[in-house]
Amino acid sequence: MLLTACTNTVPGAAIRAVPGIDDHSRSPVDVDVVLLEQSRMRAITGAGEDLTVIPSMDGKFPVDVDGLVDPAAPAECRWYFAETQTFGPEVEEFHKTTYQDPPDGALISQGAAAYRDPATARRAFEGLSGLVANCASTSFGPLFVGDSTSTDESLQLRTGACGRDYRVKSVVLVEVTFCRFPDSVSDIVMTNMLEQIPN
Repeated sequence: MLLTACTNTVPGAAIRAVPGIDDHSRSPVDVDVVLLEQSRMRAITGAGEDLTVIPSMDGKFPVDVDGLVDPAAPAECRWYFAETQTFGPEVEEFHKTTYQDPPDGALISQGAAAYRDPATARRAFEGLSGLVANCASTSFGPLFVGDSTSTDESLQLRTGACGRDYRVKSVVLVEVTFCRFPDSVSDIVMTNMLEQIPN
């Protein structure tokens, strides 16, 4: 189920993200500065011109995709398709862009949520860590969480050919998700995004 989207090309033209929740932001960090330019994403992934933004998947609001949730999935794992749960209720700014590489059937996204202060960002990260732990304890844990590792500032999930990486730095929670790209690609994207965030 998780890999199905990797094999489908989405037609259409990428458009600029619509205005988002950051119009009255109290965050000291502009998330648009955190996200990498498409040219850098193309270079890091090695996909070149084949890496394109998926139309309608460049957004400035957390999105819940209820239609993708397996009806049998327990409540503890439904956050996987609900960005409002993943990033929590105290987001001041948000931006996420998803790219496709059709020849390789690969996907990668970069996202960042900014909060009003480091304590709020930390609270969001700890909330996400709790969601992951709760899902991992269910029979659906191997499907959604898989192999996971965590530190005080990072969280890594690996399920087959896909993965999710999260890092909290200062007032920002950063997310990189991918399918059919090497782990090293996610690591490089994450490192480059974190360098854009002041300490």
